[in-house]
Amino acid sequence: MADTGPLFVSSGDLIADRRYKWALDQAARGDFGGAADVLLQTVELAPRFATAWFALGAIRDRLGDRSGAIAAFERARDADSQDYHGARLHLARLGAGDATPAMSETYVRRLFDQYAARYDTALTERLAYRGPVLLREAIEKTMQTAQRQLHFGSMLDLGCGTGLGGAAFRAVVDRLVGVDLSPAMVAQAAAKDLYNRLITADLMSVLSDGTADAEKFDLVIAADVFVYVSNLAPIMAGVTRVLSAGGLFAFTVETHSDDGVKLLPTLRYAHGEPYVRRVLAEVGLAPASIAKAAVRSEKGVPVDSLVVVAQPSTAVQLPASSHA
Repeated sequence: MADTGPLFVSSGDLIADRRYKWALDQAARGDFGGAADVLLQTVELAPRFATAWFALGAIRDRLGDRSGAIAAFERARDADSQDYHGARLHLARLGAGDATPAMSETYVRRLFDQYAARYDTALTERLAYRGPVLLREAIEKTMQTAQRQLHFGSMLDLGCGTGLGGAAFRAVVDRLVGVDLSPAMVAQAAAKDLYNRLITADLMSVLSDGTADAEKFDLVIAADVFVYVSNLAPIMAGVTRVLSAGGLFAFTVETHSDDGVKLLPTLRYAHGEPYVRRVLAEVGLAPASIAKAAVRSEKGVPVDSLVVVAQPSTAVQLPASSHA
């Protein structure tokens, strides 16, 4: 899910606020040149108005003014240490600054809070999202290979969102815990009455400071979560701290044909398979299966993805497989 554009955040200057709204009205009518002119007047009145700088960057980008867009996004970044609108991501997309910046908690929370009410419909109907279903299938195959029953005493759903993952696994899990950064998404999940416990927090706090009461989980899943994480090593190391000795960790990533991490035009991260395997090994996890799949579509085109099931390296290992 890409950013849907700037929201209104007051500059504290009534005239600047009115000009900002006027500029957005002009842009909505297709007058992008006029909107850019008004936004320039706006930031002259309120030089620290990050939202107006971000809107100016987006409009200049649309007009093909790359250098002007970069300059505006840099001013938005410098005026907002929390990176509310994701200016750093747009700078990376345009080839300026850090190529794979971490997404700020403020940006991700805002993105999903505004999307929560229409999230399920958008993913399943418009984007053909299949993440939880593919994870369930991959885990079933892993358990069959190990001649184990498809049943787990406890499961941690990282980035649980509105509960699509919980719905896919509720029937085979005794205790289900979900965690998500967005209060609005957690509220949607709570309404489905699937989880024994829901936690509103960033994932690393749950994995590192005992927010989950130092509980060990037999299954940890992360469906369509790591597309918002550039460096997977810290969060995967955190998973090893909460995963039981014989537990499974299943997740999806969008991927590309090379190694390393890439920021896609959708402002989502893609992780190469060699990178995924390397990070798993570094944190003491081994792949039970890595399968290529299309977890979702983007503008009707399937998005290259990986569906991964991993286990602690010290566990009795299943033969790793990689297949299309």
